[in-house]
Amino acid sequence: MGRMKIALGSDHAGFELKQALVRRLQETGHSILDLGTDGPQPPVDYPDYARKVAEAVRAGKAERGIVVCGSGVGACVAANKVPGIRAGLCHDAYSARQGVEHDDVNVLCLGSRVVGSHLAMAIADVWIAARFTREDRHMRRLQKVLDIEKAYSKQ
Repeated sequence: MGRMKIALGSDHAGFELKQALVRRLQETGHSILDLGTDGPQPPVDYPDYARKVAEAVRAGKAERGIVVCGSGVGACVAANKVPGIRAGLCHDAYSARQGVEHDDVNVLCLGSRVVGSHLAMAIADVWIAARFTREDRHMRRLQKVLDIEKAYSKQ
């Protein structure tokens, strides 16, 4: 598994899992850009942290990003609003691997109230190790996704 610079962010509900991911990823040699939040209190809004992570990936400050909130759903919706971001909500290793290999997912979203820390670590490991295949069918489909994004950016 290659070393990677990864941006991480969470709301208050995802704080403990984010901290566990930060420790685990640093132990395995990855460089971490921790974009907050910095504690489980006070409650904060997931869109703020999903946006920070997504913008860091878009700007090239990190190769990929991970966002954690209670369910992962809100973080995924928010991150996908940033142009160039393909965030995937993954609560299993298969989706995490295939999301990168077939869909070029660059932000992983996790729900701290859905997956435990051991499963989250396994999902993150598989997701980080995966690479976009660049097969013709996947390139064609990715281009269609990019075309949708482009069509709405002109409005």
